[in-house]
Amino acid sequence: MRRFLLVFAMIFLLAGQCFAADLIVFSGAGLMKPMEEMKRNFQATHNVKVDVHYGGSGEIFAQVGAGQPCDVLIPGAEKYTKDALKNGWVIGDTIRPLVLHVPLIAVPKGNPAKVTSLEDLARGDVRVAIGDPKAPAIGRVAKQILEKNKLWDKVTPNIKVYAPTVNQLLIYVALKQVDAAIIWGDLVTWAEGKGKLDIVRIPDKKNIIKTIPTAVCTNAPHKDLAMKFNAYIASTEGLKIWQKWGFEPCNR
Repeated sequence: MRRFLLVFAMIFLLAGQCFAADLIVFSGAGLMKPMEEMKRNFQATHNVKVDVHYGGSGEIFAQVGAGQPCDVLIPGAEKYTKDALKNGWVIGDTIRPLVLHVPLIAVPKGNPAKVTSLEDLARGDVRVAIGDPKAPAIGRVAKQILEKNKLWDKVTPNIKVYAPTVNQLLIYVALKQVDAAIIWGDLVTWAEGKGKLDIVRIPDKKNIIKTIPTAVCTNAPHKDLAMKFNAYIASTEGLKIWQKWGFEPCNR
């Protein structure tokens, strides 16, 4: 019996090695569509296995800080790579701006609550969803936008849900569980929202537009491959994929 268990354990360990990732990426959940396409391209080009772990920017930032193995960190806003650099978690000269994250207001198809502006989110008949300010980058940014326009205290009573990821915000709107949500504009290209929502743009002077960065982690287990992936997603080829999924270039 002991011999059988020993053999089984050896097989299990070998299997784990066979299926182990050659590259580990931590990415904001709202970047899933372009990241999955670039992941497939990179795997095919380099004949490697890439694991991408998705979560709120605050969540993946905390995971890197807790020492979880990570090669490349791609949060939803530069704040996280700046803080990671201060903490010594990423390599400074690998930080690159990728594309812009432009917030807007998403409403169910037909806009039943007739939301036309940020100010309308303060109306008593409007059910609002935002990201958790402590989790996805869009949550913190949504709060900052409302504070910037002196609307936070007025809108707070209407907030029915603080979503842990931006993906869930999209679902709440698509299913008409809320009347409006502040999301990243690129999400309107996702199949989950197509034909199910309309958008209300936020004027630039009232908005807070963020830059999506990438960086190689200081303790990256696969540093050489991490450098190549970091360069690929910031390349001209990578930018075309970002734009395909609704992201705007940094030099718009």
